[in-house]
Amino acid sequence: MSSILTNNSAMVALQTLKSINSGLAQTQSQISTGKNVASAKDNSAIWAISKVMESDVKGFKAISDSLSLGESTVAVARQASETITDLLTQMKGKIVAAQEDNVDRDKINDDVTALKNQIASVVGAAQFNGLNLVNGGGGASILSSLDRDSAGNVTASSITVAAQDLSQGGYTANDIFSGSSTGSSGNGDAVAFALDAGGGNEQVEIAENGLPFAAGDKVALTVGGETVSYTVTADDAASTTTADVVAVALKSKIDNLNIAGLTVDYDSGTPGTLDFTNAGAVDLSVSGQFTNAGSGGLGALAGIDVSTAGGATAALAAVETLIDTSIEAAAAFGSVEGRISTQADFISNLTDSLTSGIGAMVDADMEEASARLQALQVQQQLGVQALSIANQAPQSLLSLFR
Repeated sequence: MSSILTNNSAMVALQTLKSINSGLAQTQSQISTGKNVASAKDNSAIWAISKVMESDVKGFKAISDSLSLGESTVAVARQASETITDLLTQMKGKIVAAQEDNVDRDKINDDVTALKNQIASVVGAAQFNGLNLVNGGGGASILSSLDRDSAGNVTASSITVAAQDLSQGGYTANDIFSGSSTGSSGNGDAVAFALDAGGGNEQVEIAENGLPFAAGDKVALTVGGETVSYTVTADDAASTTTADVVAVALKSKIDNLNIAGLTVDYDSGTPGTLDFTNAGAVDLSVSGQFTNAGSGGLGALAGIDVSTAGGATAALAAVETLIDTSIEAAAAFGSVEGRISTQADFISNLTDSLTSGIGAMVDADMEEASARLQALQVQQQLGVQALSIANQAPQSLLSLFR
């Protein structure tokens, strides 16, 4: 039956053409955007997964920058530690030379002093972006990863870099004690003098320059082979008469030693002063030791003095400890730097893998899209022709009424 009201052929051709045009629009969108899933409308599940992964990629790129900054910071500290080790090794050579009697120890000591100053310069300059890891300051925490669990919760991971103290900060025994002394002394070393038998007399003044004591500082006196000490408390450090407190405490402990012929008087008129008198028949040696709680890791460096035979002998043992300290610092920084480098390589590879995974999910296959475009364009032309033919069908009904 033919009808001028209902053209079934035209309706079929129209629906087919609409379907072709829809497919053509989708293919053209893939070609223009390069994506098979450009929005949540295209595939909501794949789009959501890809967006989460894209956010992770952005985060890992920021982590890569953080690791680069951290690696540079640690590299500066490692290089400084290695340089200090080399300088201390040079200093050891000077100190070994000073063991010989027939040498000019004063000139050797000048070289040692120059090396001390150079080490201090290296420590002061070893900073990157304002952070110095070798001067006894705080360490650093370097953002290294973002960890996402199965529930979608994200936590940040960091690599902790511990600071290494290669500074020479703090006070020395020479700063704290005055009196007849032989040689120079450093943190933990002694200022020494002799008390001759039969009336030898000497005064020892503690904190002669009014230097402030800190909680944990330890002051010791060795008299005739017997050692007494006093550790400064927080209350002592807060007092304006700390030197007096230390002096009185040391006097009491020396008195308890009951050394024959030795008298120790406390001079209240001069802060922190003890008066030693040896009325006995045996010569006595007196030395003062000071350990500074705030001293740097290379604090003993300040006390190295090879201008005398005794100082050269003491310096040889001290420099070995200092070299070990700098080697340990360099090794610690080297270990952390290697870890940061490994993590940076992993993050770079992980970022590439995530980017490839995102592309596999949402990127359009351009070869396939090109072939589909050609096919759909042909189908579109045929659909237009079919619709044109179907629209002309009612015209044939006019011949029935002629």
